[in-house]
Amino acid sequence: MPVTKKPVFGHVGTARAGDLFASRQELALLGQHRPLRAGVCATAQEGAESIILADQYEDDEWHDDYFWYAGHGGRDARTGHQVTDQDFNYRNQGLARSLETGRPVRVFRRVAPMPAARQFRYEGLWQVVAMEYVAGKSGFKVYRFRFEPFI
Repeated sequence: MPVTKKPVFGHVGTARAGDLFASRQELALLGQHRPLRAGVCATAQEGAESIILADQYEDDEWHDDYFWYAGHGGRDARTGHQVTDQDFNYRNQGLARSLETGRPVRVFRRVAPMPAARQFRYEGLWQVVAMEYVAGKSGFKVYRFRFEPFI
C-alpha cells in the first residue's frame, strides 16, 4: 500500500526565505514542493501547501508586498497563453480552501532558467487573502489568488 504524505503547512526542515534550489526535482525530493510539474501542491479538503511562480502564466503579477497568482489550468504549454477558461479543479479548490483556513503556503519563484545551478528561490510563507474569477489577458476566465506575507 502506498504511503500517503500528510500535508505540511509551513516551513519544511531548515529551509528559510532566500534559500536557493537547483530544480523542481530537488524541491520534490526535499518535500518542499512535491509535484514535479504542477505549480500547485494542494488538496481540495486541506488547502495548498506550496506553489511555484515560474513565469508560466501570463496573469501572474509580482509586487513587492503582494502578488496575484493565476490558478491552474487552461494554458497552452508552449506559449503560456490561456486557451480556455479555467475550471474549479482540485488545485484551484485547494487555493480557495487556503483562503478559508488562513494556513500559510510555501512560495517558490523561478529566478534563473535551466541550466543554471540554482533555478528556484524560496520566497517564504505567504497567505491567500483574496480570490477572483475574471477575464485574463487572453480573454479567458482565470482564477486569481492574491497572496500577502504570512504573519
